[in-house]
Amino acid sequence: MGRYYQPEIECASVETLKKMQDERLVKQVRHVWENVPYYREKMDQKGVTPEDIKGTEDLHKLPFLTKEDLRLAYPYGLMGKPLKDCVRIQSTSGTTGKRVVAFYTQHDIDLWEDCCARAIVAAGGTDEDVCQVSYGYGLFTGGPGLNGGSHKVGCLTIPTSSGNTERQIMFIQDLQSTILCCTPSYAAYLGETMKEMGLTPDQIPLKAGIFGAEAWSEEMRQDIQNTLGIKAYDIYGLTELSGPGVSFECSEQTGMHINEDHFIAEIIDPNTGEVLPEGTKGELVFTSLTKEAFPLLRYRTRDICVLSRKKCSCGRTFIKMAKPMGRSDDMLIIRGVNVFPSQIEAVLINSGYPANYQIIVDRVKNSDTLDVQVEMTPEMFTDNMGEIKKRQSALEAGMRSMLGISAKVVLVAPKTIARSEGKAVRVIDKRKI
Repeated sequence: MGRYYQPEIECASVETLKKMQDERLVKQVRHVWENVPYYREKMDQKGVTPEDIKGTEDLHKLPFLTKEDLRLAYPYGLMGKPLKDCVRIQSTSGTTGKRVVAFYTQHDIDLWEDCCARAIVAAGGTDEDVCQVSYGYGLFTGGPGLNGGSHKVGCLTIPTSSGNTERQIMFIQDLQSTILCCTPSYAAYLGETMKEMGLTPDQIPLKAGIFGAEAWSEEMRQDIQNTLGIKAYDIYGLTELSGPGVSFECSEQTGMHINEDHFIAEIIDPNTGEVLPEGTKGELVFTSLTKEAFPLLRYRTRDICVLSRKKCSCGRTFIKMAKPMGRSDDMLIIRGVNVFPSQIEAVLINSGYPANYQIIVDRVKNSDTLDVQVEMTPEMFTDNMGEIKKRQSALEAGMRSMLGISAKVVLVAPKTIARSEGKAVRVIDKRKI
């Protein structure tokens, strides 16, 4: 199989890719116009018809889609295929508790798995490898995406899902896993645990890791590489576009190649929506060219990054995106899960608390921690510890059900959280990313 999963596409000339994108975009806009009334209405408002779109140079004429549109159109408003043609959903948390639900036809799943297979081959994977997929399975896209990609490459696939560290390490050792797929913080935790067990990098069979779903620094990459004795590759994706595999890192490890036969990337000014020239830092916008069931055009990711067409030593011609350098909204990624302050606020208000709170995110022993300090009202205030514990537990249960991950809640006396003159400092992120 060599270094590429689909060399004729991954190494196609830029002209060939552009021609493919032009044709696919024209077809996709027509598909969306005919089958997604919600988006057709947005096009009408902008005075655009499918005839106006002759190729990628006309992309800027189309309206954007945002997380807010996904919320308004939930659950079926953005579907491009009838339900009977869909075979699966995947889901991620939305801004205010309404989840983002993405639909897939079998064809969508096949193409998504091809994208993940490209990422595995770029990390050196072949049909001789044992690929341990330790991303969460279920509604989260990480597990199912890499699982399918691993099958396509022909690796022996170990669908461990996340957690149960002892079992993860047992499989790595007993089945001689060579590729590990999980979040970077979990990879670091596995590495640390193996080190505590007295295992040196040369006693760990792994050779490569594909780590995504959360932000991580170059320092963290070096640490993981040294502890596990592997090359650590980044992967990027969003449930809204399919999942992991929208872009992936190659042996150069200097940014992620975007699968341009399936996705067009643009960089815009987050404030004006104006398209910025290549090499400028701005908000990443994606158009899915081949998705049938959930075809998003010009979807604003809120991720801030830079695109580059610089020639890559790996031979791939796909444009590269830098690691996202932050976000243009207030979403936090904690243990691979999307968390919005507005979700935490919703739990507090529904439980009768004022919206005076502070979220403190940290990383302890390579695992993200989420602490929420909440002010009691003067009426609620008590120094009865038993009562306070009971209330904290009730809020923690509410947060777990809203966010899908656990948070530690601390109730504090009225007026103890500092008030700010301008925008309230709701989030203190102490992670060194």
